[in-house]
Amino acid sequence: MCGLFGIWGDEAAADKTYLGLFAQQHRGQESAGLATTDGHRLQTHRGMGLLPEALPPEALRRLKNRAAIGHVRYSTTGSSNLANAQPLVVNCRGGEVAVAHNGNLVNSRALRDEMEARGSIFQTTTDSELVLHLMAHRNALQGDEAGLDACLARLEGAWSLLILMPGRLVGVRDPHGFRPLVLGRTESGARVLASETCALDQVGAALVREVEPGEVVTLDDGGLRSRRYAPATPRRCLFEHVYFARPDSVLFGDPVHEVRKLLGRRLAREHPVAADAVIAIPDSGNSAALGYSLESGIPLEVGFMRNHYVGRTFIQPSPDERSRSVDLKLNVIESSVQGKRVVVVDDSIIRGNTSRRRVARLRAAGAREVHMRISCPPTVSPCHYGIDFTSTTELIASTRSVEAIARVIGVDSLGYLSLEGMRSCVGGPQGSYCTACWTREYPVAVPQDLDRHALEARMSGRRPD
Repeated sequence: MCGLFGIWGDEAAADKTYLGLFAQQHRGQESAGLATTDGHRLQTHRGMGLLPEALPPEALRRLKNRAAIGHVRYSTTGSSNLANAQPLVVNCRGGEVAVAHNGNLVNSRALRDEMEARGSIFQTTTDSELVLHLMAHRNALQGDEAGLDACLARLEGAWSLLILMPGRLVGVRDPHGFRPLVLGRTESGARVLASETCALDQVGAALVREVEPGEVVTLDDGGLRSRRYAPATPRRCLFEHVYFARPDSVLFGDPVHEVRKLLGRRLAREHPVAADAVIAIPDSGNSAALGYSLESGIPLEVGFMRNHYVGRTFIQPSPDERSRSVDLKLNVIESSVQGKRVVVVDDSIIRGNTSRRRVARLRAAGAREVHMRISCPPTVSPCHYGIDFTSTTELIASTRSVEAIARVIGVDSLGYLSLEGMRSCVGGPQGSYCTACWTREYPVAVPQDLDRHALEARMSGRRPD
């Protein structure tokens, strides 16, 4: 669930890429990187941590060129380390190329086995490196469209890609369009590609349109060219609307804030309850809580104060880091909840640990009743297309009823939005979204032994358990 940003034709390309990534820091907190070109060669810098740590001012000063791509990483294949930070850059017979990837390739192990048998040497444990090897094998580094198409035909799963070469910037979206990618334009005429529209706003670019599923967009000094490399069969990730995207973005044609308000309104109709206050789990629950309050007539109250120096806990790479961050991130405002019946609106319950801790803190602050309402259905199945819950054993709803989950997290009642209700809140055709994490219906077949650390096991000479 990484964040991508690319720009072609702007003298401040590195600075604007930094700003575009900053607007998308919510999509990845583990590492960040930048690659630029002067038309002859590539320059790059990558680092661990948030953007100010990963890309210090001296790095930006060194990367002054007219074109750039950047990446903020949330790891779903391979560990969180500098070798796996992106953009990945190589210099091979066809020339230099940098790749930034958002998504997850479900056939990564099979492709890696095949390429290693042919003599390929890998430097990382991320599936994104496979794209570089495929491009090299297919001679796709010299503008050969057929070679790039042959490379993309080998990929299975989810990919939004930015590919930077000295003479051009290429944006690609998989045929299902699992992960977002949009095209924008600045007043000066520079072209921009980004995961979310909030990044376009940050650099003063106007939204032109989405990059369509199965489309390749090429930017160079001659302008913009577009072509289809595969038929579009849209299955856009609906969890993007529920949690990942920023509320000020327009995603898959719908404003995220408005969708989340509708989710909250529908949730209030499906699961009403007598209460004194509606409170949100900030920040991703804010819009849905507003919708619940508007529909139910129950006053909206600020029940939690967020520490804005703590990032998103869901995308922390390890359970220990998530637990520590949960305790630091939110503090209960006692005067808002003491003696009251409160409706707590959250975007989702994945593992249940976070919800249990927050409910316990509400009880300790004197809440008389705690009713939790969730703006999506129970998450019963792993995501293999770019979200880090790839094991059923991690998911509290995979083996428990709603009533059992309510007991585990300690609430007086628990209500999830129905799948039908969720689908009614977005504008696209009903069959154009991926809902696998709620339905177990995967648009792309997934190997049974898929594991985020599979390529690390391959590198160390053992198979994953």
